[in-house]
Amino acid sequence: MPKKDVPINTLERFLPDNTYAPVLAYLNQYKVHLTVTRDRKSILGDYRHRTRQDTHRISVNGTLNKYAFLVTLLHELAHLLTFEQFSNRVMAHGKEWKAIYGQLLHQFLEHKVFPDDIASELQQTLRNPAASSCAEEGLLRVLRRYDQRPAEVKLVEELADGTLFRTTDGRIFRKGPRLRKRFKCEEVGTGKQYLFSPVYEVVSVA
Repeated sequence: MPKKDVPINTLERFLPDNTYAPVLAYLNQYKVHLTVTRDRKSILGDYRHRTRQDTHRISVNGTLNKYAFLVTLLHELAHLLTFEQFSNRVMAHGKEWKAIYGQLLHQFLEHKVFPDDIASELQQTLRNPAASSCAEEGLLRVLRRYDQRPAEVKLVEELADGTLFRTTDGRIFRKGPRLRKRFKCEEVGTGKQYLFSPVYEVVSVA
């Protein structure tokens, strides 16, 4: 199964120190059904608002380090709080959501639960939060410093031009030049060109 319910008394192991109580307060207050998923490359978390038949539902990738897990959970909680206040009358990542997400981040930054480098990057995020934490490359770089990645796993930007690398689906690519914000890479088997985020995780092929 790609998702699993998390017994609420084990949630603490996914979170940084001194954050379990305030997170639990939000989950209990809004009766959130929280699930932890296996790794998803395209999204880190997901939110589904309550209906007449169901409660609020949030999912977060369980493979994230504790700081990335918290940031992603706060991102999704901001969607919940925005729905509670505005229902579906506002844009998903409009000014209302940005303001609420900023308030949540500020609450946790105030209690100094993040290392200095993450806290500094989150201060930048407060100015204009992105629609997806996957889209904030600076924040992703800093958060990934705290990952326990195998040595062979690299970010695309860490590879030299011309290096062969493998993606999670087993396809092989050759790294090419940077075009603005992304790298143009060629799939070896087909010759097709693809654009990769600089912070996309791959495995270098010797």
